[in-house]
Amino acid sequence: MRHTISVLVENEFGVLARVAGLFSGRGFNIESLSVAETLDPTISRLTLVTRGEDQVLEQIEKQLNKLVNVIRVTDFTNTQHVERELVLIKVSADERTRGELVNIVDIFRAKIIDVSRQSYVVEITGSEDKVRALIELLAPLGILEIVRTGRVAMFRGTRTLTVDGDKERGVA
Repeated sequence: MRHTISVLVENEFGVLARVAGLFSGRGFNIESLSVAETLDPTISRLTLVTRGEDQVLEQIEKQLNKLVNVIRVTDFTNTQHVERELVLIKVSADERTRGELVNIVDIFRAKIIDVSRQSYVVEITGSEDKVRALIELLAPLGILEIVRTGRVAMFRGTRTLTVDGDKERGVA
């Protein structure tokens, strides 16, 4: 089963290596990884995607919580949340394919962010399914390169992931 896990950590040297080491030491591949500061610059949010059986991932969660610099671990599996990924796709473009390329990009509400004589760079933000569908349609035109940020996730509604734990926030 696929798990999207968010880990709040102290923003210190070596924390990412320790978290990644915990996964690799147990034979788990991290399919996607995104790390950035939160509103508090001393805390970072690490969002990773991995696959594995629920019981084993539950053990990894417990072990993550024991790491010194880990503040909070949340598995978004079986919760209402949104996931997004930013992807840049460099596509071969010539007079023959430019029109088709622009039409495909428009359909997906993506953007062309760079243009050269031989290629366009397309930016798309969306779900895994949306990104995969765009890549499938662009492949016949000649994809030259793909760069992906990794998924990020957030609870739906007023529920937030904070240092103090998952909370429901009242709306004023």
